[in-house]
Amino acid sequence: MSRVSTPAFLSLPDGVRAHRLPTSRGEFAALEAGPGDGPLVVLVPGWTGSKEDYIAVLAPLAQAGYHALALDQRGQYETPGTGREADYTLLALAADLAAVAEHSADPSQDIHIVGHSFGGLVARSAVLGHPELAASLTLLCSGPAAIPTERRALLQAMADAIPAVGLQATWEAKRAYELSLGAPVVPAEIERFLERRFLSNDPVSLRTMTQHLISAPDEVDALADTGVPALVAFGDADDGWPTHLQTDMAHRLGARLAVIERAGHSPAVERPNETVATLTAFWAAIYRPASRVP
Repeated sequence: MSRVSTPAFLSLPDGVRAHRLPTSRGEFAALEAGPGDGPLVVLVPGWTGSKEDYIAVLAPLAQAGYHALALDQRGQYETPGTGREADYTLLALAADLAAVAEHSADPSQDIHIVGHSFGGLVARSAVLGHPELAASLTLLCSGPAAIPTERRALLQAMADAIPAVGLQATWEAKRAYELSLGAPVVPAEIERFLERRFLSNDPVSLRTMTQHLISAPDEVDALADTGVPALVAFGDADDGWPTHLQTDMAHRLGARLAVIERAGHSPAVERPNETVATLTAFWAAIYRPASRVP
C-alpha cells in the first residue's frame, strides 16, 4: 500500500483557522480558510490521514475565492470516535460528510467535494446518497473499488494487528516497513506528528477503514448515473490504485481526467499549487449556479 501522506509543515498559514464544527452528527475537527460566502470545498482525507494533509492547499484555494474546509473524519486524529464499528461503515461516514457540508454552506453556495484515497470512497458514497448536495466530486488518487488483490495482504495484516497488539506496536511496524521501502526521513517535528496522529485514531475506526480498502465494492456505474460532474486526478507516480484503473474509472464516469506531474499518492502535499490549479480549472469548466433545495 502507498505511503502515509506526510505534510511538509504544520504551522497554519495566514488565514487558515483550526476549530470544531458542530453538526447534526457530532463535532468534527477542521481546518478552514476563505470567504464564508464562496463556493464550499470539502476536503476529505484518506486512510491514516487527517485534515493536515490539505494544509498546503487551503490558503491558495481561499485566495482563489473558495471557502475551503478540510476535516478529520469520525475517529481520525482530532475528531472523537465512538468505538462502534457500525459508525464507520461507508454509509455512516458518508452521512458524516453530508452533515459537515450542510452545516458549512447555505443553499446559495455550490459544494465541491474532494476525496483523497480512502476519502474518495467516502466522498462517492456521500454523492450516491445525496447527489443534490454536490456541484462536483473529485476523486484524488482514489479507485473504483477495493485495492487490487495483490496489495491486500499488508492491509489485512495491519487490520489484524490493531486489536492484537495495539496501535503503538502497529505504528512501529508500519513505520519501519515504510522506511525500509525508502520513505524519506522527515524532520523530527513531522515524525512526532505522524506518530501522534496515528495513535490518536480510534482503533475501531482505523481497523474498519482498513477493511473497507480490502472489500469496497465497485460503484462507478451508479456514481455515473447521478450525473454529478466528476474529476479523476492522480500523481504520475501514484503508488496507490494503479493509474490504469483510475484512468478507466474516469472513462466509465465520463469524468475529466488530470495527471499531476512529479507527484505520487499525495499531490496536495507534494504539488500543492499544481493540485489547486487542477481543481480550480475543473470547477471553472463546470460552473453552474447552485440549485440545492433549502
